[in-house]
Amino acid sequence: MALVFGYGSLIWRPGFPYVSACIASAPGWARRFWQGSPDHRGTPEFVGRVVTLIEDQSESCAGRLFEIESHNESDVLTYLDGRESGGYERVSITCTLDSGESVSALTYIATPGNPNFLGDATVGRILEQIMGAEGESGTNREYVIELDEALRAAKIIDHHVAIIASGLRQVIRGN
Repeated sequence: MALVFGYGSLIWRPGFPYVSACIASAPGWARRFWQGSPDHRGTPEFVGRVVTLIEDQSESCAGRLFEIESHNESDVLTYLDGRESGGYERVSITCTLDSGESVSALTYIATPGNPNFLGDATVGRILEQIMGAEGESGTNREYVIELDEALRAAKIIDHHVAIIASGLRQVIRGN
């Protein structure tokens, strides 16, 4: 059995078969809209912003932990390698279950050295990029709202996502 940790769109749209899923956290990691998306949520001309994990020992990122059957592992990882393209690398991290047990899981992280890494920016700049971006998987706005709603439904509090989603909703309403 393999474990895959999802912290972005995998939370609401995994797209692969799994045996079970539960909420888990990745201590020492923070979810941030710091990765550019020139394909799924943007174009090379108008890059969108999607989440990646950033090392931060003062934080812990909660997401969904998927259990994959051994006979599906190769196909699932091949699928995820294609989906998590554009600068993401498959890595193994430690996740903590609600029981307190630590497990090793695979996830995808876009590091600062990749060509699509955008890094930190003001909320205004992040919103500007998100508002105008659309790619093969839909609008960047949709990605942000769906992530925020999926986190809320799972009772996961993520201040960074909440701030971006709240600002986005205000811009959409014209406030």
